[in-house]
Amino acid sequence: MGPDEMREKAIDLFQKRLHCSQVLAMVGLEKLGLDDPSVIKALGAFGGGIGGTGNICGALVGATSVIGSLYSRSSLEEKENPRMWAATKAVMKNFGTLAAEHGGTNCCQIARVDWMDRDQVKDFYGNPDSRRRHCIKVVGDTAKALGELLEQEAEYMAAKNAAKNEAKNEAK
Repeated sequence: MGPDEMREKAIDLFQKRLHCSQVLAMVGLEKLGLDDPSVIKALGAFGGGIGGTGNICGALVGATSVIGSLYSRSSLEEKENPRMWAATKAVMKNFGTLAAEHGGTNCCQIARVDWMDRDQVKDFYGNPDSRRRHCIKVVGDTAKALGELLEQEAEYMAAKNAAKNEAKNEAK
């Protein structure tokens, strides 16, 4: 799945009411060939800016979780790839640029919804002129940027592995 397809799928899933955090993780993990429903389920709590508090946008959390799935570890026996830090910074930078026109990287700045106010939530989902259209754009653009970054990371890792294999062959 290419970056443009990731964008379209993310928008579709978000419009069907998955949380932005779940959507970004879902399309990112699919691009990596991973399927982990427990990760998607766990990321549900990050919708609405971490439990509806309006803090950090769930799309950013979902995208960075994909980088963690690619480069981090799940036990002490595994080694964490230090590439995780550069890739995470790239996600943060891309997201900051995408979210700047909306006022910042927090859900409350992008969606401008008090998730504890049922009337505001109802308007967000039911009114086609609500800030939801901004969230749809952010979700789609973040998914595309994540797809592009994952492709760059794949190229980087392939080149690194090729160089390592070449060095091994020369040593023989």
